[in-house]
Amino acid sequence: MSITREEVISVLGPVDDTLVADIVTTGATLDELMQAWGWINNDEALVKEGIPPPSGRAAELVDLLSQDDEEDI
Repeated sequence: MSITREEVISVLGPVDDTLVADIVTTGATLDELMQAWGWINNDEALVKEGIPPPSGRAAELVDLLSQDDEEDI
């Protein structure tokens, strides 16, 4: 089942409506969003544990969230 606006906000906190719409449009699940968010916030720890980078929709979410971070700088 695709992620909802409320689920996006529960993971990311307050974000703009465009980012929420972009995330929902991917068809990703809550688990995929949590995987992407975890990877963005703890990539060094995950690499040290041998966890491979996300793929598929989770990787797409990493790209979307990374673009949003770059825009905030």
